[in-house]
Amino acid sequence: MSTIDGLPPLREVISTHDLRAKKQLGQNFLLDLNLTAKIARQAGDLTGSDVLEIGPGPGGLTRGLLAEGARHVLAIEKDARALPALAEIAEAYPGRLSVLHGDALEIDPLAHLTPPIRVAANLPYNVGTELLIRWLTPPAWPPFWESLTLMFQKEVAERIVAKPGSKSYGRLALLAQWRADARIVMQLPPEAFVPPPKIHSAVVHLTALPAPRYPADPAVLSRITAAAFNQRRKMLRASLRGLHPDIEVMLEAAGIAPTARAEEIDLEHFCALARILAEAGPQDRQR
Repeated sequence: MSTIDGLPPLREVISTHDLRAKKQLGQNFLLDLNLTAKIARQAGDLTGSDVLEIGPGPGGLTRGLLAEGARHVLAIEKDARALPALAEIAEAYPGRLSVLHGDALEIDPLAHLTPPIRVAANLPYNVGTELLIRWLTPPAWPPFWESLTLMFQKEVAERIVAKPGSKSYGRLALLAQWRADARIVMQLPPEAFVPPPKIHSAVVHLTALPAPRYPADPAVLSRITAAAFNQRRKMLRASLRGLHPDIEVMLEAAGIAPTARAEEIDLEHFCALARILAEAGPQDRQR
């Protein structure tokens, strides 16, 4: 599929606008519109939704999202070289594409979007995980987004969906799965990109849950998982010792063996421990 909308093929767009990918911006472009349309479809029915896209580059996924019927797309692009190409897409889809020039880490997109909102992006490798964590840790839940359809390095994607006992299991899996359903929906080889990265990529689809899967205080759960996985080879009675003088008693009350290691403990038990620790109150914790 060289075109889906009467616009030029992406290779021609890149040549016309001199959009060679910049390593320092984490850029690797998908030029196959079959693939970009397929990624857009993984985001679900877009006809009644606004879509936030980060790092559109020459606009391959942008075109896929619009062709799949997105009500409105807000694209945030840091690279000024891509703006003329994106302006051509906006002209082809009057009133349905807005482009903001700037850093996605510094821009609040909500002033430009109307719920329901989905996020779909071939995220730049250098900011992908940071953006995901921000979207998973808003001040209040549920978040502004209904779903996230995001491309990551395959290794990162596997960390998001990992289960206890696997080498990929850690804080990112717990954070994602506490508040969302997460699954890998596509895998892409290096040769799908220009330039080809040294790693494989994967698309993860996350659907926001109306409430966290298990009750827990976010700050307490974060402290527990940080301490546990920062020393993941240690037994929990040792790695969590600094959280409370009676941590072994609390572990047992949560149904966790004090001799267990972080990678063995599922989300439900981490949340149980977080509730017990929160109930103990700050006055009882070690200073």
